[in-house]
Amino acid sequence: MASQTIESYREGAEIVHGDAVCKKKSIELLEELSLPKGLFPLEDIGEFGYNRAVGFIWLVQKKKREHTFKKIKQVVSYAAEVTAFVEKGKLKKVTGVKVRELLLWLSVAEVFIEDPTIGKITFKTGTGLADSFHVSAFELGE
Repeated sequence: MASQTIESYREGAEIVHGDAVCKKKSIELLEELSLPKGLFPLEDIGEFGYNRAVGFIWLVQKKKREHTFKKIKQVVSYAAEVTAFVEKGKLKKVTGVKVRELLLWLSVAEVFIEDPTIGKITFKTGTGLADSFHVSAFELGE
């Protein structure tokens, strides 16, 4: 069931259903935004929506999923519902994504690539902590 936040952005949005087409659309969007294509390693995606007018995206999967990005040994938790406002090279006001640091789960609030020539992507938490990694750690299949 989509949240009230998603419901408020449905009008005028491009919405697709089904895992295969949702994965394809989310990868195309990440590519369009110049972000790594493996940033959303989700499974059983039931719905993907993109309201271009306001730059709002959402992905709804059947259940929460944890994924380990092997190159950086980083565990990330994706809720059943992931949302963000997007612009070129950036995801803002991200919801549904948490990263494990030591024994704590911290919510990811922003993801951005400041300078594409450097090849680093930065993840900023709601607490203000930030960490940068090489974009290759988030390519498809990693």
